[in-house]
Amino acid sequence: MTISGEATVVKNAGSHFMLSPLPVWSPFPAVLKGKVRLKGGDSTNPVAVGDHVKYSAIVQEGDDILTITLENPATISEILPRANHVKRKSTNLSRQSHVIAANIDMAYIIVSLYFPEIKLPFLDRILVTCEVYGVPVTIVMNKVDLYREEDPEYVEAFHRIYEGAGYRVFETSVKTGEGIDALREDCKDRVCLFSGESGVGKSSLIKALDPSLDPKVGEISDVHLQGKHTTSLYEMYRLASGGFVVDTPGLRGFGLVDLKKEEIALYFPEMLEASRECRFTPCTHTHEPGCAVKQAVEEGRISPERYSSYLGMLEEDTKFR
Repeated sequence: MTISGEATVVKNAGSHFMLSPLPVWSPFPAVLKGKVRLKGGDSTNPVAVGDHVKYSAIVQEGDDILTITLENPATISEILPRANHVKRKSTNLSRQSHVIAANIDMAYIIVSLYFPEIKLPFLDRILVTCEVYGVPVTIVMNKVDLYREEDPEYVEAFHRIYEGAGYRVFETSVKTGEGIDALREDCKDRVCLFSGESGVGKSSLIKALDPSLDPKVGEISDVHLQGKHTTSLYEMYRLASGGFVVDTPGLRGFGLVDLKKEEIALYFPEMLEASRECRFTPCTHTHEPGCAVKQAVEEGRISPERYSSYLGMLEEDTKFR
């Protein structure tokens, strides 16, 4: 007999997937039907973790999804419309994009100020992308035990920059346990995305939130102080305390997709607010007289670091690598 239903993609292994009818956690294997594609999509991965899909499966009379096996997987027949998603420009294919995750209640962007050293333009690209596609975002400053006492001014400056732009900033340390309980509570009843550069401690944080989980944990390269890629799959985990978290491979680059240069400033919340007072509309906030954004930067109401990231995006080459 054939059964059918709707479920959420909880693991993406390239050509094979795991589905579960969230909020029920009961994963079962599935494959993608021949020519299923998102309408008008240009993504390298038509199905992403977090996608809601329709499926069908052949089972024995009286069986259910628990009996669907790797030898006889379900078939994904349709990808349902996404409420939101996070995607970036594909590293090698300039005209294509890669969807990191879909239908996210909260994206937690994990950063560390050192080990590896944070790249603010990289962080700002992710934040802009979340703004573009309607994904709520929180910044998690991890490994605070390593640098708070040695460089408290940098920690304070980071808070000032990003809280001033309207973002929440959590502080966490897997080593000391600081902030873990607060982050665990924040994840409850949500589908959460953990993303960031390689080596910032995403997988370690997930394991700290729920010690029963075993995401791969990597090391830091001594040569470049950059994280080694350890998470090769996109996978969702169920937290024992409630909620679901998507772990992703560490990112080394983040190219913007579907965004015209004249639109970029709209997705910097603090610049959007200030731009209402610009003398000219549209205003690129680079050379125009009477630009309220440039005035806000000069007066310290918009951080020069964020403004510098904005200028870098304007100048970004068409092909991102």
